[in-house]
Amino acid sequence: MEKRASEWRLLVEDPWLVSLVTWLPPLLFVMIYAIFSQGMARNLPVGVVDLDHSTLSRTLIRYYDASPTITLAQNYPDALAGIKAMRGGEIYGLLIIPADTEKNAVLGRPPSIEAFYNSQFLLIGKQVKTAILQAHETALAKIDTLKHLGAHAPVMGQALARAVPVGIQATPLFNSNTNYAQFLVSAVIPALWQIFIVMTTVLSMATELRRDGLAGWLKDRPVRALVEKLAPYGLLFWLHGLVFLLTMVFVLGWPLHGNLVFLIFCQLITVIACQCAGALIFFLFRDAARGVGFAAAYCAPGLAFMGVTFPATDMTFLARVWRSLMPISHYMDIQIAQVNYGAVPMLSLPQVGYLVLFILPGLAACILAVRISRTRFGAEVAV
Repeated sequence: MEKRASEWRLLVEDPWLVSLVTWLPPLLFVMIYAIFSQGMARNLPVGVVDLDHSTLSRTLIRYYDASPTITLAQNYPDALAGIKAMRGGEIYGLLIIPADTEKNAVLGRPPSIEAFYNSQFLLIGKQVKTAILQAHETALAKIDTLKHLGAHAPVMGQALARAVPVGIQATPLFNSNTNYAQFLVSAVIPALWQIFIVMTTVLSMATELRRDGLAGWLKDRPVRALVEKLAPYGLLFWLHGLVFLLTMVFVLGWPLHGNLVFLIFCQLITVIACQCAGALIFFLFRDAARGVGFAAAYCAPGLAFMGVTFPATDMTFLARVWRSLMPISHYMDIQIAQVNYGAVPMLSLPQVGYLVLFILPGLAACILAVRISRTRFGAEVAV
């Protein structure tokens, strides 16, 4: 019987698989970091419609424009023009200062200033909203302070206390600088990591379908053949995760308040869990095109469903179920607990248990492999 070449040699002979496990993931990781490397959102374009044209309205506009997060990119003649520009993507927000704003303020009637922002851009919309509120509160506090300084409180401290009787101080517990690179890159890269692992698992098995057929590959040792197939790829992807984690901590200087060794161990379990899911997907379809298509549909919601950009508690039941079926969701819970909270590893044991449960699809893949190896119809030909 002809001796089978080692998996490493078979890997080197396939340029596409070599790309998936060597230079392509690091390249995408670097590109993702380069996109968010600025770290903080600055000069987001916002439009303004000034229907009052008064000293007060011009003062408010100066305060809005002084915010480092937003910049008043355009003055529009009316609300319809501003809304059209926001829908067209020219601006992320719109401020409307109605007529008689200064008159109402002088008469003691609180004026109403309308602010619109596109909430479909979750992060940008939140930044625009926060920046407008902060600038507006700062402007009103200064105006009220000057009013009280001349009327009821001759001392600056007393005037400020009358204008702002209750002060607000927001101190972030984690990511105190609101660094977008730290917030998003640490989530986007694991989501891409899962896609690479699952897709590579499916494609590596599809190569056996083209070479000798599944029965010729599995023969009388299906479980061993399966382990020998997945082990080299698992080691390479574990290395990718390790490089990302160490780069995040020691090169970029992002905080890690928890246990680094425990997090590295959880990365290994995550790689194995993703490979188990990918193996089951392949054996269910036994076809490269359908397997890759299903794997893409399975992994695509990874970033949206992992609970970083949108809270998992507010997801629908179907979204929470899908989330629980992806290994990366449970890994991200562990990563956040270790990186941000500095939690003891014992508190992450439930998530580790969920990752270990992905051995079940791996066992199902082994059962299907054994059945294929025992049938004379196992040597399919790829379509």
